Amino acid sequence: MILLAVAAALLVSIALALARAALGPSIFDRIQAAHTVGTCAMVLLAVIGFINGRPDFLDLSLVYGLLNVIGTVAILKFFRHGGMGEAEERTR
Repeated sequence: MILLAVAAALLVSIALALARAALGPSIFDRIQAAHTVGTCAMVLLAVIGFINGRPDFLDLSLVYGLLNVIGTVAILKFFRHGGMGEAEERTR
C-alpha cells in the first residue's frame, strides 16, 4: 500500500518536472527538469519492481540512472562549450 502511494507521488513529481521542462525560462532549467524526470523514472522503475516482486528491476534502474547522468553531463557540456570535442582543437 505504501509503495503504491510512493509510485503515485513519483508520477506527480514527473508531471510537475515535465511542466517545468516545457515552461522553463532558460535551457539549463529545462535540462535540470529533464534530469529530474529521469531520476524520478529511475526510482519509479525500482518501486514497480518491488511491487511486482521482481528485484532485478533494480539493476535496470541503476543502469538507467547511469545513462541519465551521462546524458545530462553530455548535454550540459554541449551547451556550455558549443561542441563535444576537445577545447584545444577549437583554439588553434
